[in-house]
Amino acid sequence: MKSMFDELFSGLAQARQSFEPALTPREVGVITSVATGIAKVSGLPGVGYEELLKFPGDIYGIAFNVDENEIGAVLLGDYWHLQAGDEVERLGHVVDVPVGENLIGRIINPIGEPLDGKGKLVVSERLPVERPSPAIMDRAAVSVPLQTGIKVIDALIPVGRGQRELILGDRQTGKTAIALDTILNQRGKNVLCVYCAIGQRASGVAKVIATLREQGALEYTVVVVTEGNDPPGLAYLAPYAATSIAEHFMEKGRDVLIVYDDLTHHARAYRELSLLLRRPPGREAFPGDIFYIHSRLLERATHLSAELGGGSLTALPIIETEAQDISAYIPTNLISITDGQIYLSPALFELGVLPAVDVGKSVSRVGGKAQRAAYRGVTVDLKLAYAQFEELEAFARFGARLDDNTLKIIEHGRRIRACLMQPEFAPVSMAEQITVLVALTADLFDDISLAHMPAAEQAVRDAAINIPDQLVERLESSEKLSKENKAVILQLARQALDDFQSDVDLTGLDWTEKASKQTHSSEPS
Repeated sequence: MKSMFDELFSGLAQARQSFEPALTPREVGVITSVATGIAKVSGLPGVGYEELLKFPGDIYGIAFNVDENEIGAVLLGDYWHLQAGDEVERLGHVVDVPVGENLIGRIINPIGEPLDGKGKLVVSERLPVERPSPAIMDRAAVSVPLQTGIKVIDALIPVGRGQRELILGDRQTGKTAIALDTILNQRGKNVLCVYCAIGQRASGVAKVIATLREQGALEYTVVVVTEGNDPPGLAYLAPYAATSIAEHFMEKGRDVLIVYDDLTHHARAYRELSLLLRRPPGREAFPGDIFYIHSRLLERATHLSAELGGGSLTALPIIETEAQDISAYIPTNLISITDGQIYLSPALFELGVLPAVDVGKSVSRVGGKAQRAAYRGVTVDLKLAYAQFEELEAFARFGARLDDNTLKIIEHGRRIRACLMQPEFAPVSMAEQITVLVALTADLFDDISLAHMPAAEQAVRDAAINIPDQLVERLESSEKLSKENKAVILQLARQALDDFQSDVDLTGLDWTEKASKQTHSSEPS
């Protein structure tokens, strides 16, 4: 026993003599003051901009203001226990977020903490939340469409993979519904989705997640969440973190769709942080650099060149307007940054025209180049006809006397509107959309009353199942539809509409049509 203890103590003595303690330098400062979501820190002269700081209680912060004698830090957690005099440690790297395949189907916050109760995230790679956007020479032209499954968008305001298309409108007009429909339509199309909720109500976020789960879309979606009661620092960080997650997949050669819901809350969070940190406000109501924080975010959405894998990142930022004012400061900024906008009209929403897309104020500056040739062949005159109808509809409401041609334009426009209406969470396939659009351009719906239009449109969509496989492949290719192809589709549409008799009379029209008909019939012959 004695020899055993002697041998043990001898080994311990040798280990102690051979041990050389490693000195790890730590740079520690102290909190001088704490406010709502921010802290002032002194004693960290070497800290860099956007470097990560560690506060007591495993709370992290970002060095936002780097002054000569003091650091203004944005806090990323529950900061109520912090007080002046607490130690702050410099971590030596910028804030980053976990990325990788294990994030698909998960719900996380902007610093990578899981919120879905499925356990800890296991990842092998992390990326900084702020990264430079791809160089111009690394980008390729937008050439492949991103099908939203929404007829009015795919036909008249197409979106391409790698595009940035703004969704804007007043509160409660269906902005999130359009983004969700687009995510649902990516099922089976090899497109990953990232949904970023910025400062949303917990009930609204829960409803979105429940919809994604019920529709099976969570299988290819990453959800990044900040709620309304979270610190403003997390709301500011959320879109950048979500973009880094999406960029990881894009750089692997995959197509990614990201939704920012919404950047109005992001702008307000940044304004709050700027005011608390006493930054110069600039010459506008918002901080002067609000344009820069959004432009450097959205510039990261692109289509990479084939040499870099050919991946794409399509961005659908959402913003909220007030009293339909799209010329306000933040909407104007984002309209100038993005490649087009989808404007949702409260007037159309109140009339029950859903989705309430105002075609006259909406535009896609890039997606038309990527739109399928089959769409371009049938929608070339559709937008003009719809715009003419909207202009003439205003006169019809006052009971103005209308000639036959004007009355025909109005009735045709109402049927275009009826065909473009669509319920929520019901994406329409490309073949069904093309069949309906071909029938519209051939005026097949003009002899059907508005009361029967939903059933007639559904019948035409059902008939699309009988389109030959060869023709379906042509629809999905870049080839134009030939006259023979259109004739096949028209024949199917006519057969589907045979059950709907020509019953256009006053019983099937709304009050504006009745007024137009009656006024026209009272004219002297």
